[in-house]
Amino acid sequence: MARMTLAIHPALYTIHSFSADTPIPAEVFQQPMYFIGKTKEEVSVVVPSTLKLNSLEQEDDWRCLEVLGPLGFSMTGILANVSGTLADEDISIFAISTFDTDYILVKSNTLIATIKALKKKNYHIIDYPN
Repeated sequence: MARMTLAIHPALYTIHSFSADTPIPAEVFQQPMYFIGKTKEEVSVVVPSTLKLNSLEQEDDWRCLEVLGPLGFSMTGILANVSGTLADEDISIFAISTFDTDYILVKSNTLIATIKALKKKNYHIIDYPN
């Protein structure tokens, strides 16, 4: 596997849970980065922690690592390798994939251990370019 680079985003993120029939608050769409996932049972929204939403549940204090891409669909095992490396260190993740790349969110209090574990497996970790 080629050496992968992950970039640490500077913002803190919050993961929100809403009921499936809740409309997405308009402020979400004004954020520089957001993720929305919807199933029959619920809607999950990830936004910068500076945006306060009235959700059913929320998990605060997440940091985001972006696998620098774009990654082709023929590239396999990227998320599995990262998540496996972190699972070996008992670090929980919240993973998000887009068309171009993968994002791994970790609790901010595990960021140093996350970086250490990934570097040990030869991942290159940088700050997100401004």
